[in-house]
Amino acid sequence: MTTSNTSASTGLLGYFRIDAPGARFQPAAWRFVLASAVAVVGSVAACAIVAQIWMLADPATRGYDHFRFMDYTKLTVIGVVIACLGWPIAAALSSRARRLYVWAAYAVTIVSFAPDGWILLHGQSPSGVLGLAVMHVAVAVVTYWAVVLIAPQRDRPATTTSR
Repeated sequence: MTTSNTSASTGLLGYFRIDAPGARFQPAAWRFVLASAVAVVGSVAACAIVAQIWMLADPATRGYDHFRFMDYTKLTVIGVVIACLGWPIAAALSSRARRLYVWAAYAVTIVSFAPDGWILLHGQSPSGVLGLAVMHVAVAVVTYWAVVLIAPQRDRPATTTSR
Protein backbone atom coordinates (compact mmCIF):
# COMPACT_ATOMS: atom_id res chain seq x y z
CA MET A 1 0.00 0.00 0.00
CA THR A 2 2.83 2.39 0.80
CA THR A 3 4.44 1.58 -2.53
CA SER A 4 1.37 2.65 -4.52
CA ASN A 5 1.06 5.91 -2.58
CA THR A 6 4.74 6.61 -3.05
CA SER A 7 4.62 5.84 -6.77
CA ALA A 8 1.49 7.96 -7.21
CA SER A 9 3.06 10.96 -5.51
CA THR A 10 6.35 10.39 -7.31
CA GLY A 11 4.43 10.25 -10.58
CA LEU A 12 2.67 13.55 -9.93
CA LEU A 13 5.86 15.16 -8.64
CA GLY A 14 7.66 13.74 -11.64
CA TYR A 15 5.00 14.96 -14.07
CA PHE A 16 5.26 18.51 -12.76
CA ARG A 17 9.01 18.12 -12.10
CA ILE A 18 8.63 19.32 -8.53
CA ASP A 19 12.30 19.23 -7.66
CA ALA A 20 12.60 22.60 -5.87
CA PRO A 21 15.53 24.03 -7.84
CA GLY A 22 15.18 27.32 -5.97
CA ALA A 23 16.53 30.68 -7.04
CA ARG A 24 19.03 29.31 -9.58
CA PHE A 25 16.30 28.92 -12.20
CA GLN A 26 14.36 32.12 -11.61
CA PRO A 27 13.71 34.37 -14.57
CA ALA A 28 15.83 37.51 -14.67
CA ALA A 29 14.25 40.16 -12.43
CA TRP A 30 14.09 42.83 -15.13
CA ARG A 31 12.44 40.37 -17.52
CA PHE A 32 9.90 39.42 -14.85
CA VAL A 33 9.00 43.08 -14.22
CA LEU A 34 8.69 43.70 -17.97
CA ALA A 35 6.60 40.55 -18.46
CA SER A 36 4.31 41.52 -15.59
CA ALA A 37 3.78 44.99 -17.07
CA VAL A 38 3.05 43.50 -20.50
CA ALA A 39 0.65 41.01 -18.91
CA VAL A 40 -1.23 43.76 -17.06
CA VAL A 41 -1.48 46.12 -20.04
CA GLY A 42 -2.20 43.28 -22.49
CA SER A 43 -4.88 41.79 -20.26
CA VAL A 44 -6.66 45.10 -19.75
CA ALA A 45 -6.51 45.68 -23.51
CA ALA A 46 -7.86 42.18 -24.16
CA CYS A 47 -10.76 42.81 -21.78
CA ALA A 48 -11.50 46.15 -23.46
CA ILE A 49 -11.54 44.46 -26.86
CA VAL A 50 -13.78 41.63 -25.65
CA ALA A 51 -16.19 44.09 -24.02
CA GLN A 52 -16.41 46.24 -27.14
CA ILE A 53 -16.88 43.29 -29.47
CA TRP A 54 -19.44 41.75 -27.12
CA MET A 55 -21.48 44.94 -26.98
CA LEU A 56 -21.40 45.21 -30.78
CA ALA A 57 -22.42 41.58 -31.20
CA ASP A 58 -25.15 41.77 -28.54
CA PRO A 59 -26.53 45.31 -28.23
CA ALA A 60 -28.51 44.21 -25.14
CA THR A 61 -25.21 44.19 -23.22
CA ARG A 62 -24.51 47.88 -23.93
CA GLY A 63 -24.35 49.61 -20.60
CA TYR A 64 -23.74 46.31 -18.76
CA ASP A 65 -22.04 47.30 -15.50
CA HIS A 66 -19.28 44.70 -15.73
CA PHE A 67 -18.27 45.91 -19.21
CA ARG A 68 -17.36 49.36 -17.86
CA PHE A 69 -13.63 49.97 -18.13
CA MET A 70 -13.05 50.75 -14.45
CA ASP A 71 -15.18 47.80 -13.33
CA TYR A 72 -13.13 45.12 -15.05
CA THR A 73 -9.79 46.94 -14.94
CA LYS A 74 -9.34 46.96 -11.18
CA LEU A 75 -10.12 43.24 -10.87
CA THR A 76 -8.03 42.40 -13.92
CA VAL A 77 -4.97 44.22 -12.60
CA ILE A 78 -5.23 42.53 -9.19
CA GLY A 79 -5.71 39.10 -10.74
CA VAL A 80 -2.90 39.48 -13.25
CA VAL A 81 -0.43 40.69 -10.62
CA ILE A 82 -1.26 37.66 -8.46
CA ALA A 83 -0.97 35.36 -11.50
CA CYS A 84 2.39 36.87 -12.41
CA LEU A 85 3.66 36.25 -8.89
CA GLY A 86 2.84 32.59 -9.47
CA TRP A 87 5.51 32.35 -12.17
CA PRO A 88 8.57 32.74 -9.91
CA ILE A 89 6.89 30.42 -7.41
CA ALA A 90 6.51 27.78 -10.14
CA ALA A 91 10.13 28.37 -11.14
CA ALA A 92 11.23 27.87 -7.53
CA LEU A 93 9.32 24.60 -7.28
CA SER A 94 10.11 23.06 -10.64
CA SER A 95 13.08 22.95 -12.98
CA ARG A 96 10.54 22.88 -15.84
CA ALA A 97 8.02 25.41 -14.53
CA ARG A 98 5.98 25.94 -17.72
CA ARG A 99 4.05 22.71 -17.27
CA LEU A 100 3.25 23.49 -13.64
CA TYR A 101 2.31 27.07 -14.48
CA VAL A 102 0.01 26.17 -17.38
CA TRP A 103 -1.88 23.66 -15.24
CA ALA A 104 -2.17 26.24 -12.47
CA ALA A 105 -3.49 28.70 -15.07
CA TYR A 106 -6.11 26.17 -16.20
CA ALA A 107 -7.19 25.55 -12.62
CA VAL A 108 -7.33 29.23 -11.67
CA THR A 109 -9.26 30.09 -14.83
CA ILE A 110 -11.84 27.42 -14.07
CA VAL A 111 -12.15 28.70 -10.50
CA SER A 112 -12.52 32.26 -11.85
CA PHE A 113 -15.79 31.20 -13.45
CA ALA A 114 -17.35 30.75 -9.99
CA PRO A 115 -18.16 34.45 -9.48
CA ASP A 116 -19.60 34.50 -13.00
CA GLY A 117 -21.86 31.61 -12.10
CA TRP A 118 -22.84 33.36 -8.88
CA ILE A 119 -23.91 36.56 -10.62
CA LEU A 120 -25.69 34.53 -13.30
CA LEU A 121 -27.71 32.76 -10.60
CA HIS A 122 -28.58 36.14 -9.14
CA GLY A 123 -30.14 37.48 -12.32
CA GLN A 124 -27.30 38.91 -14.40
CA SER A 125 -27.58 38.77 -18.17
CA PRO A 126 -26.48 35.35 -19.49
CA SER A 127 -24.87 37.01 -22.49
CA GLY A 128 -23.02 39.50 -20.30
CA VAL A 129 -21.82 36.73 -17.98
CA LEU A 130 -20.59 34.73 -20.97
CA GLY A 131 -18.67 37.83 -22.09
CA LEU A 132 -17.05 37.99 -18.65
CA ALA A 133 -16.05 34.33 -18.93
CA VAL A 134 -14.43 35.07 -22.29
CA MET A 135 -12.54 37.92 -20.58
CA HIS A 136 -11.23 35.45 -17.97
CA VAL A 137 -9.90 33.18 -20.69
CA ALA A 138 -8.33 36.11 -22.57
CA VAL A 139 -6.59 37.29 -19.39
CA ALA A 140 -5.25 33.79 -18.71
CA VAL A 141 -3.89 33.44 -22.24
CA VAL A 142 -2.26 36.88 -22.30
CA THR A 143 -0.74 36.48 -18.84
CA TYR A 144 0.61 32.97 -19.44
CA TRP A 145 2.30 33.82 -22.72
CA ALA A 146 3.66 37.15 -21.46
CA VAL A 147 5.46 35.62 -18.50
CA VAL A 148 6.75 32.43 -20.11
CA LEU A 149 7.96 34.15 -23.29
CA ILE A 150 9.27 37.44 -21.91
CA ALA A 151 10.60 36.09 -18.60
CA PRO A 152 11.56 32.48 -19.34
CA GLN A 153 12.83 30.27 -16.60
CA ARG A 154 16.61 30.10 -16.67
CA ASP A 155 18.05 26.85 -17.92
CA ARG A 156 19.76 24.39 -15.67
CA PRO A 157 23.41 25.44 -15.39
CA ALA A 158 25.87 23.32 -17.32
CA THR A 159 27.68 20.77 -15.19
CA THR A 160 31.38 21.35 -14.97
CA THR A 161 33.90 18.59 -14.52
CA SER A 162 36.99 20.74 -14.06
CA ARG A 163 39.21 20.10 -11.03
